[in-house]
Amino acid sequence: MKKKLSLILLAMTAALFVACGTADKDTGKQIQSLDDLPGSRIGVQLGTIGDIYASDLEGDEEGTTIERYNKLTDAVQALRQGKIDCVIVDEQPAIATTKDEANLEILDEPFTTEDYAICIAKDNEELLEKVNGALTELMEDGTLDQITKNYIGADTKGTCPYETPAGTVYDNGKLVVVSNIAFPPYEYYENGEAVGIDMELIKAIGDKLGMEIEIEDIEFDSIINAVSSHKADVGIAGMTKTEERLKSINFSESYVKTKQVIIVNNGEAAGSSISFTENLKRNFVDDSRWTYLVKGLVNTLIIALLAVLAGMIIGFVVAIVRVTYDKTGGWAIANAICKLYLTIIRGTPMMIQLLIIYYVVFKSVNVPKLLVAIIAFAINSGAYVAEIMRGGIMSIDGGQMEAGRSLGLNYKQTMISIILPQAIKNVLPALGNEFISLIKETSICGYIGLLDLTRGGDIIRSITYEAFLPLIAVAIIYLIIVQVLNMGVGKLEKNLRKSEQ
Repeated sequence: MKKKLSLILLAMTAALFVACGTADKDTGKQIQSLDDLPGSRIGVQLGTIGDIYASDLEGDEEGTTIERYNKLTDAVQALRQGKIDCVIVDEQPAIATTKDEANLEILDEPFTTEDYAICIAKDNEELLEKVNGALTELMEDGTLDQITKNYIGADTKGTCPYETPAGTVYDNGKLVVVSNIAFPPYEYYENGEAVGIDMELIKAIGDKLGMEIEIEDIEFDSIINAVSSHKADVGIAGMTKTEERLKSINFSESYVKTKQVIIVNNGEAAGSSISFTENLKRNFVDDSRWTYLVKGLVNTLIIALLAVLAGMIIGFVVAIVRVTYDKTGGWAIANAICKLYLTIIRGTPMMIQLLIIYYVVFKSVNVPKLLVAIIAFAINSGAYVAEIMRGGIMSIDGGQMEAGRSLGLNYKQTMISIILPQAIKNVLPALGNEFISLIKETSICGYIGLLDLTRGGDIIRSITYEAFLPLIAVAIIYLIIVQVLNMGVGKLEKNLRKSEQ
């Protein structure tokens, strides 16, 4: 097993070096203006204005296709590799994305124009009025211009950060803000902190309102759902007011006028422009970015461990109910409920279950995301553990039950003293495999804004716009964890076989 693990890691490391030194060759259709978009492969970030307006071209006579990505980083990586012909995105993030990429450039002709605003729930008119009032004050006193200049402009960038006015008190509670912090210069991570124009602006608004700001990082297409379901008070992430969005959410007055632009691959100097060592340092050493992986790994292990323990309890109870019904015909109502639970949980994707529990079940309850994830994965794992346990119990020869009853034991005593010990021994390896599967399934926690191992890699990608190294790092960590658990399960199986001899 150790030799196998070493060979796998060696192969992945070799692939890492090869991929880092491989230049992209196929740049596809050359896009030079808006007239060239029909018939091309267009990349957009899911749910953005670029996605909304580019969708009008989808399915036209020329065969235009739209590739939707959860992150701008992924779209840009696809463009570099020739998988798509262009990326449509907001101007400033486009500038940030292409500044160190010799093979990427922005067309002069804009795709469309837009205004950014802050989204607020429709039934929260009072907060909308307060935010609009604060925005007006910040525009009139020049604070918004100061914040913008601190992030945009060769002469002013980094020279005039926003500072909370002296004497500011937060006696009006907390303002929970959701954002997709992968959109420089409006929101991005620096030294582990969320910074950018939007981050300083919402901080300034909080200071005006006397409210302490709490930032939560979630997927862009989940922001409106989070605000409308009152998981957050406001959403800010370079969001544009549209007629379709106004059906679900309210928007503040606009605070930025900008435009959507088109990033294309000019085919020059494609591939990595820095050495592997420098790239490694940029992704993991600079600003201690490796800590995102460590924090995410800790959360992943906590979720997996607690969820599998809770799942075993749930599964054990469900299995006992179902077996009792099969053998005695008792607990019919409980058995029906358990069968419905198994049907729903095993018949729907884990990601959908997680989103339903977070946005629907706990819609009006402020529950920590870590606890939400544990509950969701425990409920999911319980369904599979139940069937594993039921199979283990049913695999015990029926004569065992008869022998117990002949000794004067009732059904409950026979089950506890004779059947269950043998069944548990038989299913222990399968339960170990369920734990392994659960660890990998936790990679979807980022959909509710929880920092897990995969999300940690995504944050690094959003900062460096380098996909390969963070993804490989995450994959290797998962691989090591799984292989260690595989060795543990293998050792357990070996010990069980010895005890049977």
